[in-house]
Amino acid sequence: MRDSEPSTYEEVINYQDSVRWQQAMDEEMASLAANGTWKLVPKPKNQKLIQCKWLYKLKEGMSPSDPIKYKARLVAKDFTQREGIDYNQIFSPVVKFKTIRLILHVIIQFDLGLEQLDVKTAFSHGNLDEQIDMVQPVGYIDSSKL
Repeated sequence: MRDSEPSTYEEVINYQDSVRWQQAMDEEMASLAANGTWKLVPKPKNQKLIQCKWLYKLKEGMSPSDPIKYKARLVAKDFTQREGIDYNQIFSPVVKFKTIRLILHVIIQFDLGLEQLDVKTAFSHGNLDEQIDMVQPVGYIDSSKL
């Protein structure tokens, strides 16, 4: 039986599996730190901060015997930004289903092997020209940087 997914941090701390959700959030924060995604600084004066939110997802394994994985992702609430003021372009690369089918066909045609991997955190490699200030995520607030 699949458990339900919390929709807020407040639900997580009161959940029956709160320890596993907390571990998922800790993994996300460790991954963000390891990739140098941000640095924690005191709040700049007169600066509007981008809000953020935790998203929670249960992922089933490849086979029924694999345990369910608890995933937590920290996302910016970009709907607080305005085009032309806070950003100028949006680009989100996605793979087309036709491309996947073509690759699978080539693998079958030439009797090649196929491996799957799970990328914990994927980052784009672009550099930003501007500074983006975001609030600290709930559950991980350093009061010395408020």
